[in-house]
Amino acid sequence: MSSDGRSGEYDWLYEDDRRRSSAPEPSPRGGDDLPPPQLPPPGSGSGSAGRPRKKRGKLRYLWLLLVLWLAFLVAVPFIAWAQVTKVPATPDGDRPDGQRGSNYVIVGSDARPGEEARGRTDSIMVLHTGRGPTVLTSFPRDSIVDIPGHGSTKINAAYAFGGAPLLVQTIEQNTGLHIDGFVEIGFEGLVDVVDSLGGIELCPENALQDEDSGLDIEAGCQTVDGETALAYSRNRKAYAAGDIARGEAQREVIGAIGAKARSPWTVLNPLRYYGAAVDTGSSLAVGDDVSLFSFVRFAWALSGAMGGSGLNCTVPIADMQVNWDSTRAPAFFDHLINDTSGDLGDLCTPTGLPE
Repeated sequence: MSSDGRSGEYDWLYEDDRRRSSAPEPSPRGGDDLPPPQLPPPGSGSGSAGRPRKKRGKLRYLWLLLVLWLAFLVAVPFIAWAQVTKVPATPDGDRPDGQRGSNYVIVGSDARPGEEARGRTDSIMVLHTGRGPTVLTSFPRDSIVDIPGHGSTKINAAYAFGGAPLLVQTIEQNTGLHIDGFVEIGFEGLVDVVDSLGGIELCPENALQDEDSGLDIEAGCQTVDGETALAYSRNRKAYAAGDIARGEAQREVIGAIGAKARSPWTVLNPLRYYGAAVDTGSSLAVGDDVSLFSFVRFAWALSGAMGGSGLNCTVPIADMQVNWDSTRAPAFFDHLINDTSGDLGDLCTPTGLPE
């Protein structure tokens, strides 16, 4: 059979063979260039899969640091509270009934907390907290009052005669206030507290020099250390108003300490936060019926007393001999007793004298 006949009449017999021989060889990769379905898409290798795990690990560390920081902030007040000295301060005998607000006696003393010998009380104040504005009231130490068992004499003698219980009793009987707590600040401790805070800002209107207290300060706002703050709060001879002006200066120091203690930088700086808290605790003595939580409320109210929402006053007096005004002083105390401090009006003045 000729080749021509094979390729003509019988071509159909060889058509499948021709197709197979002319078809391209299959790719060794098994088709197109797309990855098999079970493989991850390009760019999603083990390196990128590890990154989320690293981020989660960093977040865990941040949460751990936050928890530790909060624990530190909570623990420090308890550590500081352990340094506070407890003293008997509750008087015997009849006392005014409990009242709506809370009243705390604050004493500045030369004695160290816990010392048996009682130092002088260069400052006596009462802090009232309640529904209205917080009120910080200075009691001039030369105020003539009746001291139980000792007759009529200067109010600061009550502390010298009978310590905290007699002072509390004297204030209660002469004002009608129920005293809820007693806090004594050692003056030497005041120096440490101010220095732990990095100093405080004081703004005397005039330059002041006083040999007895060691005060030497220029006029105008300035940051001062603990020694200067102590001298500023104890000085009275550089003022024409004497003890009245000293009371104003003491309230200014307390307000400046409170403002610095409440600043965010104090809380965010662990060394300052810890140092100020522990130094404050070691410089304080409180009544044995004062708890940590009531003291925290007291401290918070005290730090805000000199702020925009608080009132700072001197007991209403009739003259520069610090005789209490027979009309204005009882009205002043009635507002504290009834917790209506928002209605004090012109009964509250920095000097105690009517304006």
